[in-house]
Amino acid sequence: MDFAADHFSLFGLPAAFRLDPLLLDQRYIELQTQVHPDRFASAGEGARRLSQQWATRVNEAYQTLRKPLPRARYLLELARHDVGSENNSAMPTDFLVEQMEWREAVAEARAAGDHHELERLHHRLQRELAARQEEIAALLDEQRDLEQAADRVRRLMFQEKLLSEIDDAIAAGEE
Repeated sequence: MDFAADHFSLFGLPAAFRLDPLLLDQRYIELQTQVHPDRFASAGEGARRLSQQWATRVNEAYQTLRKPLPRARYLLELARHDVGSENNSAMPTDFLVEQMEWREAVAEARAAGDHHELERLHHRLQRELAARQEEIAALLDEQRDLEQAADRVRRLMFQEKLLSEIDDAIAAGEE
C-alpha cells in the first residue's frame, strides 16, 4: 500500500461523490483485516508501528468517504479547490434568510415543547439535504463545476449544522 495514495485509491474506488456504500464498507473491512495491529502483535516494533499507522490511515480515509459532506470537501481538496467555508458572506441572501427562518421555526417548536413539529422539521430538512447531495453529485461527478459544487457544499454545511440542532432539540424534549 502507498501512504501517498488518496483515500479513493486506497480503497480501490473511483474518485467520485457517488459511491457504493456497501462496497466502501467491504473494502474497509478487507483493509482493516490486512493492517489491524492485532495481526502484528508478535511482530517486531517497526512492523507493529507501521501497522498502527496503516490502521489509522485506513480509519481516517473511511471516515472521510463514508459521509457525504466530508467526501465532497475531500473531492474539492483533491481538485485543489477551496471550499471557502470561512467566507460565509459569499452566501446568497435568500439562502441566509431561509436559514434564519429555519432556526426561528426550530426555536419556536423547541420553546413550545412541540416534539411533532420538531420531527416534521427534521424530516423536511432531511429531504432538502438529500436534494442538496444530489445536486453536489451532479456538479462534481458529471459537470465538474467546482465553483458551484463548493457553493453547494457551504450550503450543506449550514444545513447539516441545523439538522444537528434539530436533533439536539428532539433529544432534549425526550429527556
